[in-house]
Amino acid sequence: MTGAFEYQLADSWEEAVELHRIWGEDGKILAGGQSLVPMLNLRLVQPAGLIDINPIGAVEPRVADDRLVLSALTRHQDLLRSPLVREHCPILAEGAAQIGNVRVRARGTVGGSMCHADPSGEIPCMVLALDGQLIAHSPRGQRVIDAERFLRSYLTTDLAEDELLTEIRLPIRKHGQGWAFLETVRRYSDFATVEVAATATLSSDAHTVTALRVVVGGVADRPLILSDELLSAAVGGTGRDDELRAVGAAAAATVSPESDVHASADYRRRLTEVLTYRALGKAIERGRAESKGAGV
Repeated sequence: MTGAFEYQLADSWEEAVELHRIWGEDGKILAGGQSLVPMLNLRLVQPAGLIDINPIGAVEPRVADDRLVLSALTRHQDLLRSPLVREHCPILAEGAAQIGNVRVRARGTVGGSMCHADPSGEIPCMVLALDGQLIAHSPRGQRVIDAERFLRSYLTTDLAEDELLTEIRLPIRKHGQGWAFLETVRRYSDFATVEVAATATLSSDAHTVTALRVVVGGVADRPLILSDELLSAAVGGTGRDDELRAVGAAAAATVSPESDVHASADYRRRLTEVLTYRALGKAIERGRAESKGAGV
């Protein structure tokens, strides 16, 4: 069992920020609890105060300034149910369906996943692939943090000690842009061994791949963005099989995963190659269908 702590409820983000300031490093924020509660039970963390922000509630996903805006308290299951998410950032729905199990999806939050910063987590991988922004609040005001900067290392973010993540903003999907999220797990509800999130933009005639963005999770201390140079074998092409295989092979040669009890480094490299190839093919196919007005 966990040690004793003081339990406090926050009814607003302003109150949560103030309580977080008061408790400092001795306090922990409770949202979905899918990462924090197991750590409490194992006494990996022993806070003096536990600040429950669930009473704040999550506003429905909305679109503002060409971005999909998510409250940090948005549950994973809400990504599956929201028509706005499916219309403007459908990769989120595809990836959220692969998170944990029904219980985890019902309780876990997008903000909690980002702050936990597990390099195999689905939400960080997808937010980075979408080039999202994170909104943090503190007694000093608001700060906008790019996803690439936010994810610093294993279980480490760019949040200052007195900052709380309150919102995530994601560019809405453009016409002719396809997407894909693929992962491999050892067993149902496990964290991904390797995961790949990809977006592909095609020309107006649906013939040429004009832009790609690919992020690989589970192979380093944070999700990795594949460089433009690495993707160049497919950008400007037509999405031929040999072009996509070349990118997959280059991705595998680039990553340097570690071996552990879950998988060897060689197996992770092989998964990187295969999942990158498949995700690109799926994203380009969807982008082509979108460009031709055939839906996805």
